Amino acid sequence: MEVLRGVAQVDFMPSAVCGMFFVAALFAGGRQYDVYGLLGSAVGTGVAYGLRLARDAVAAGLHGYNGCLVALSCVVFLRSGHPATVAVAVLGAAVSVVVTAGLGAVLDTWKLPPLTAPFCLVATATTVAAPGFRRLWRDAGTPAALPGPATGPTGLTWEQLWHGFFANVGQIFFLPQWYAGLLFLAGIFVASRLAGLLAGAGSATGLATAWALGAPAEAVGQGLLGYSGVLVAMALCGVFVAPGGWSAAYAVLGAAGATVLTPALAAVAVPFGGHAFTWPFVLTTMLFLVAVPAIPRLRRI
Repeated sequence: MEVLRGVAQVDFMPSAVCGMFFVAALFAGGRQYDVYGLLGSAVGTGVAYGLRLARDAVAAGLHGYNGCLVALSCVVFLRSGHPATVAVAVLGAAVSVVVTAGLGAVLDTWKLPPLTAPFCLVATATTVAAPGFRRLWRDAGTPAALPGPATGPTGLTWEQLWHGFFANVGQIFFLPQWYAGLLFLAGIFVASRLAGLLAGAGSATGLATAWALGAPAEAVGQGLLGYSGVLVAMALCGVFVAPGGWSAAYAVLGAAGATVLTPALAAVAVPFGGHAFTWPFVLTTMLFLVAVPAIPRLRRI
């Protein structure tokens, strides 16, 4: 159960049933995603138990979700079929537990959660180092990489619009398939109707923001700009901030900001894959959470 909750906690859901939906979505995207995602969550959970970290946090999956994402990033950016990649996925998932504990201790001063920052740090370090190892690096571009300067048509077709809505949810796990995103969104709704509505609002905000600013239609349709907005919207209304009309508006504003930030961070990451990971979500959410005590209409949970 803890392993399934670890997968579900990528989207803040401490639900094993939600985790089952997520595992089905990973399998729909490709068997290797399913295997690596479960492996990463299992390793993170096992290491956390071995280090005797708080059992309630481990049982809730809070030490499995970063490991899950680290392992999935290995599928996308490294040679997923090579034993060396499996070893790196296991090592990275284990290291993410230590990074989570360390960041949690540091960020507790400001009452901030580590979010997916441990995943971002480990995955960034791995992809930067990978070109130096022949058994790990693959030269071909990946479908999760955001293009550089905006090129190509910006007008969205109806198909790209609704594909992008679901792909925004799937791209949190590096999956651009709309049907995988649909399964992820269904899992969120099963765990929490409010979280499902906020995930949908974050995705719609990401789509609207990217389109309004003239992002390439292909990138928008693949969910490459709106995925962080999905996480930000959930985080700022219901997860870390008390739900309500003002926090919902705050969440939408944060989702738009994360969408704008995504291409900037992706451009910085071009030398090692061109992916912003979930840095836009992490940075935006932390800044917005720091501001909450100064805003009388909002209240931290």
